[in-house]
Amino acid sequence: MSELDLKNADRRKFIKTAGAAGGVITLSAALPGALWAEGAPPQVPIGQVVGFTGSAAEYGTFYQGAAQLALDQVNAAAKEVFGGPIVERLISEDSNTLPTPAIEAARKLVEADGVPAIIAAWSSGVTVAVATSVSIPSGVLQVGNGTTSPLVSVLPEDKDADLLFRTSPSDALQGVVAADLARGNIIPDYKFETAASVYINNPYGQGLSNAFAAAFEKRGGKMLAEVAHPEEVQPTYRAQITTALKDKPDVLLLPTYPAHTAQILKESRDIFSYTSWQFTDANRSKEVLDAVGGKDLAGKLGTVPSADPESPSYKSFAEAFRESSGQDRIPPFTETTYDAAMVIGLALAKLVADGTTDASKITGRALSDQLRPIANSPGEKIVGGSQDEITKALQMLRDGKDINYVGAGGSVDFDDNGDVKTPVAIWKFTEDGDETVKIVPADEIASE
Repeated sequence: MSELDLKNADRRKFIKTAGAAGGVITLSAALPGALWAEGAPPQVPIGQVVGFTGSAAEYGTFYQGAAQLALDQVNAAAKEVFGGPIVERLISEDSNTLPTPAIEAARKLVEADGVPAIIAAWSSGVTVAVATSVSIPSGVLQVGNGTTSPLVSVLPEDKDADLLFRTSPSDALQGVVAADLARGNIIPDYKFETAASVYINNPYGQGLSNAFAAAFEKRGGKMLAEVAHPEEVQPTYRAQITTALKDKPDVLLLPTYPAHTAQILKESRDIFSYTSWQFTDANRSKEVLDAVGGKDLAGKLGTVPSADPESPSYKSFAEAFRESSGQDRIPPFTETTYDAAMVIGLALAKLVADGTTDASKITGRALSDQLRPIANSPGEKIVGGSQDEITKALQMLRDGKDINYVGAGGSVDFDDNGDVKTPVAIWKFTEDGDETVKIVPADEIASE
């Protein structure tokens, strides 16, 4: 007989004895967790707003697969520890990588599907739109999986709500590393005196361009221009490129999405004969490489918030993701998507372990209140990616012990704003792909 069977037998004996004595017992009050130990634990659906179409369509299936992996691991652990799954299903809706379709997708998840939590999103413009229009007004927890805009840290609507979190770091960090790179502080013989940017006109593009410009000038460089373009993919970006290159910058930064990037680079090269580009996280894309070609991209450098590929959590995640998804590559923010789903799953597990037996009590507010307890110190470290570790986490939660989840993407210690701080990588294009050049640890990134 297993330990769980023995505990269940003891509970049944207690109930029978008390019943014979004429006592009235409320299981959820007298025996926390007894109801799910005797039967099935409560289940809730989890939502995801993800770009299957639009300017970041190439990432959608990766992010869906990463979220599914995390919730499958939570459910496998829950079956062993609680006697049944706790996630009813993952419901992934298309954002078209644009705010308006994303809002409609989120409304469907909240109003029709009844999700208490949403993983959203890779695009900071989508994240802010969903948060302000749907999740925060509805009391639903939202965890961004690739959200990097500095605006998210100070979003007025979330000031008192505390319903918006993210597992990817603010671009206040990436902007500093990008500026250090451009000013010659990271790679020998790679240094520029002047710079310009062409950025997508949303919280991501503007936030990263502004962060880079401030840090670049603080390090002695001169930012000549910051030029915005519309969120919708355009047939040409000639006007924006003309403005950005007017004063002949030494380097052009491109905080924009893959479909925009590909067209901008081709026009920059073919019309202006300009190829001095520095890239960002959203440019690390197969779509960009296929459109422009490795001949002109090979050796060009960029930055991206990134896990340490040698960390135990990332290695465990990468192995599990490749096996579960059949994918042969792991694009940026796939690991932080896994972490976003995992922290929601662990928060749900903590509610169940603490005695929640009614699925209607599992709300966005209830889940939000559990995020820091399962992800921050104190507590025993739980390494993401590994099924054994996730099962161990749920067992510890059932036993009333504290855990400290260490994500596949790095630290998931949420601060007061729901932000995390993770490493930033320097990467480069090769003729047929891309590779990481150097990891800048989170504690080595200057605070501006």
